[in-house]
Amino acid sequence: MTRGSWTRRIAMTAVATAAVTAMAVPVGAQAATATGTSTVSTAAASAAAEDVDYATWQQDCQAVVDQALPALKQRIAATKPGEKQAIVFDIDNTTLETDFGFSYPQPANKPVLDVAKYAQEHGVSLFFVTARPGIISGVTDYNLKHVGYQVSGLYVRGFLDLFKDVAAYKTAQRVAIESKGYTIIANIGNSATDLSGGHAETTYKLPDYDGQLS
Repeated sequence: MTRGSWTRRIAMTAVATAAVTAMAVPVGAQAATATGTSTVSTAAASAAAEDVDYATWQQDCQAVVDQALPALKQRIAATKPGEKQAIVFDIDNTTLETDFGFSYPQPANKPVLDVAKYAQEHGVSLFFVTARPGIISGVTDYNLKHVGYQVSGLYVRGFLDLFKDVAAYKTAQRVAIESKGYTIIANIGNSATDLSGGHAETTYKLPDYDGQLS
């Protein structure tokens, strides 16, 4: 999906959900320098596809999670005394099913929700760093919580952030999370801009099919 179509989808979301904006919960905030970064992806994640069908996307997402979850369980079990662990997630086509049908609230991407639920049930804080504009932070926060994510912090782009490189903007938010004392044990997204720049022990890349998914 092109950035233009993504923007139109977000505009539609803002209009369609004006009635629930008042239900939004205020967003929170966020941590430690990563000592190493590894990336897990599937072959499909780097392959172009003329038409991305939902079943294939879910299968490819599950393949990444099948590799990620055992490693995260091991890392969570090895929490050091006093360590505050965090996972950073992208939103569109990572935690939510943005490009597969239009609805609100948007459904959770189930394989990723499974990771989030395990983490939050074991004391790991969940932070969400997105290129979505701040004007829809309220409906985004509500959507995430409605489908089962415990949101410790939601980072959206303010006006000045719209002029910044997306990768640099997202890296800066992870630095901000670290500055609050968190160790980011994983960073999960479907785009290179979600994952570049460090400040996470591991990165897990979901498929975007050469940019066809936002």
